[in-house]
Amino acid sequence: MRSPRRCSRNGCPRQAVATLTYVYNESTAVVGPLAAFAEPHTYDLCEPHARSLTAPRGWEVVRHEGEFEPPPPTTDDLVALAEAVREAARPAPRPPSDAQTQNAHPTPPPTSRRGHLRVIPPTH
Repeated sequence: MRSPRRCSRNGCPRQAVATLTYVYNESTAVVGPLAAFAEPHTYDLCEPHARSLTAPRGWEVVRHEGEFEPPPPTTDDLVALAEAVREAARPAPRPPSDAQTQNAHPTPPPTSRRGHLRVIPPTH
């Protein structure tokens, strides 16, 4: 299952709820709701970092005025969770019993050639 996106600030363990995007040609930093996908030139921020962000002198900060809410779980997360539950519920395969292993006649695996090398199976 995918883990939730975390804040991009170094050492911050909180979940991201906002996305920071720089618009260089307008000298503007835009802080808005969390983008649907992580983009290469954007930064995910937790609420405290999104609220306290400052921009360099001469730059403008455009900030989302509403509440920053964590994103709802996606169907990918729900499908991954269901698969993990199914996998955990499967019974483990049973090892062969002693009677089955004594009756079986082991056949040595064949050797194979690759170019000038030959693979020789280990002997038990």
